[in-house]
Amino acid sequence: MKPRLSFRQIWNMNFGFLGIQFGWGLQLANMSAIYTKLGADPEHIPILWLAGPVTGLLVQPIIGAMSDRTWCKLGRRRPYFLVGAILASIALFLMPDSSALWLAATLLWILDASINISMEPFRAFVADKLNAEQRTTGFIMQSFFIGIGATMANALPLIFRNFGVTGLAANGVPLTVQYSFKIGAAMFLLCVLWTVFLSNEYPPEDMEAFEKHRAQNPGALGLLKEVFQEIPEAVREMPKTMKQLAVVQIFTWLGLFCMWMFFGLTTAYHVFKAPGPSSEIFDKATEWSGWCFAVYSIVCFIVAFMLPKLAKRFSRKLIHGVALALGGLSLLSVYFIQDPNTLQFTMIGVGIAWASILAMPYAILSAAIPPERTGVYMGVFNFFIVIPEILASVTFQPLVKHVFHNNPLYVVMLGGASLIVAALLVSTVEDSGEVVESAGSAGH
Repeated sequence: MKPRLSFRQIWNMNFGFLGIQFGWGLQLANMSAIYTKLGADPEHIPILWLAGPVTGLLVQPIIGAMSDRTWCKLGRRRPYFLVGAILASIALFLMPDSSALWLAATLLWILDASINISMEPFRAFVADKLNAEQRTTGFIMQSFFIGIGATMANALPLIFRNFGVTGLAANGVPLTVQYSFKIGAAMFLLCVLWTVFLSNEYPPEDMEAFEKHRAQNPGALGLLKEVFQEIPEAVREMPKTMKQLAVVQIFTWLGLFCMWMFFGLTTAYHVFKAPGPSSEIFDKATEWSGWCFAVYSIVCFIVAFMLPKLAKRFSRKLIHGVALALGGLSLLSVYFIQDPNTLQFTMIGVGIAWASILAMPYAILSAAIPPERTGVYMGVFNFFIVIPEILASVTFQPLVKHVFHNNPLYVVMLGGASLIVAALLVSTVEDSGEVVESAGSAGH
């Protein structure tokens, strides 16, 4: 039985997520606008976003399986936190200085790969260190830090403008965005270092057996060989609950991806009526869409600590389903909004959904997978996040051009419909872990 951790210990072990989401938040709120500034048309935006899902598909299961087999002075997961943070910080620092579309797209590939190297082991880290009773709290703490990090990242450009920062860099990117990325690079690294140095890890339960197993495939090549053998095996042996959650995740993340790709452009063209990407109105709209993303992040960290109590009282499935439905209805409501101030209120439902998306599926999953395979299964679970994103990136160009006539609003609404489908599918998921948590709570 794993010991019960204090609030401070759970805080420290998840603090790195603040930095990781700072990087994600800057990317999600600004990359479509940066691409547009560098000459991309709306129909080309989906394929330019391909970096994130492809790197997630490749990197997360590999890093997860590798971290399952790693043990050194820094532990099992923390070496990956650190390497990913260093690489991501470099990419964040350079991103807004891109002089051409191809350079920005290349840096996005590097950034996404690096963020995935850091992020995947954090999910396994919670399952490693917390007993079944505290896991929901652990994942909710990650939601809390994700909310704070994204809020800071999304609000920074607007804050810089309010402090009088104006003007454009040589490549046309607003200085408010450029400065925000520089700060984000530092935040990413410092927050991950906090977790690396103020948290510890439990060694393998049977170190002798662990070392014996590792000796069978020595060195980096041996490790990779074993990893590539295990990933397809893990997919074949996927637990039933994980398969049920997979379908929910596919529709959930398709909805989120639609929002991230096109909410900024929807704000510019549908709400602010910007005449084009070179106008000052477009820049102000981009900053306002970043603020709207900050609103959903603020809601996320406010709601995050309410979710464990609500989930315990009702059920994780019910709370997650309701949260997803609220997010879907909020995105659909953008169709009726013409006022920038009103637009920010649509993000309340999205923030509730986001808080649940970041915690509930992982809390349900962690009870359904074998502990010795936590890393690889957390990585495989990421398949069901990135596969719909890859399909959207590859197939949305004709949809956006010929069906939606390059109107980004309709893509955002498609995202809302997808979240509602995900909400309905939650009812098909079996959550055996709730019985474990209830029994643990009764014992205290």
